Amino acid sequence: MRRWVALCIVLWVGALAGCGGSDQTPMAESSPSASASSVPAPAASVPLAGVVGTAAYQAELTRIDQVLAGPARALSRVRTAEGLTEAMHTLAESLNTVAARLAELTVTSRLTAVHELLQERLGVAAVTLADSDRTEDDARCGGVAYTSQKVQRQLRADLNGALGALQRLRLTFGKTLPNPGRAPEDARPASGTILVRRDSAGSGRLKLTNGTAKDVAVSIVSDGQPPSRPQVMVYLQATKATTINDLGGAYHIYFKSGTDWDPKQRKFRADCSFQKFEQTFGRNQGWQVNLQPMPGGNAQTTEVEAY
Repeated sequence: MRRWVALCIVLWVGALAGCGGSDQTPMAESSPSASASSVPAPAASVPLAGVVGTAAYQAELTRIDQVLAGPARALSRVRTAEGLTEAMHTLAESLNTVAARLAELTVTSRLTAVHELLQERLGVAAVTLADSDRTEDDARCGGVAYTSQKVQRQLRADLNGALGALQRLRLTFGKTLPNPGRAPEDARPASGTILVRRDSAGSGRLKLTNGTAKDVAVSIVSDGQPPSRPQVMVYLQATKATTINDLGGAYHIYFKSGTDWDPKQRKFRADCSFQKFEQTFGRNQGWQVNLQPMPGGNAQTTEVEAY
C-alpha cells in the first residue's frame, strides 16, 4: 500500500476552500498463441572455405533468411503474453545463431563494411528481443497483437541500417521478417477531456491534480459499481489539474497510468499501472486529490486488476 498526500474535504458551500485556510490543497495521490518453435539449425553447418564473394554471400544471406523464417513467423502469430515472450526469446537465439555463422566467414573487401554492420545489428536486435519483461506486461494491458506489432517494428528498426547497406550493394536479406506497417498516430487526449459521463446527479465536486510524470485516466465509480462502469472518466496529462462537478452519491476513485493511449478501448497500451483509493468519497462533498505519492499522506491506494 502507498500513503498519499493529505486529503482535503470541504462541505460544499460556494467555492472549494483550501485546507487549513491555505491556498495549497494537500491531496491524495497515486502512481497513476501460438508457441514459438525451437531454434532451427543453420541450413549450412560447415563454414564456407576461402574468401566469400558477392554471389556466395547472397546465397548465405538466403540461407539465413530461411533460418529466421519460422521464428519470425511465430512472432506475428502469438496469442498470449507468455507466447509473445517465448517467441521473442526464440527469435533472439536465432539471430545470435546466424550472427555467429556470419562471423565465421571471410569476405572480400567490397563486403567487409556491410558484413560487420550486419553482425552488429543482428546482435543489437537479439539483445532487444531478449529483454522482454516489460513487453510481457504491456501485452497484458495493451493487447498481445498490438504489442507484438510494436516488437516487430522495433526489430526492423534495429536492422534497418544493415538492410539499407545491403540493398545499396544489390544484396537481398530480411524477406522473412514480419512487416506490420506504420505505427498508429498518437491519440493522446487533451488534459481534462471527459471520456465517459453517465448518472450525473448531485452537487459533489472533485479537484484532481496529477503530480506524476505519467498521464492518467481517472474513473469516478459509484459505490457498488465495477470500475469498468464509471460515473465519470477523465483524462489528465502529467502535471496537469482539472475539476469535475455534479458528482452524485458516494463513489470510489480508480486511476490507470501509462503511455500510448488507445481511444477506442479507453486504455493505455504500454507501461500500465492500475490503482484504487481505499477511501470512499462523495456524498455531495468537495474533495481535492493529488495523484502523487508523498511521505505523510493520509490516503492509501492498492493495485487492482486491469479494467
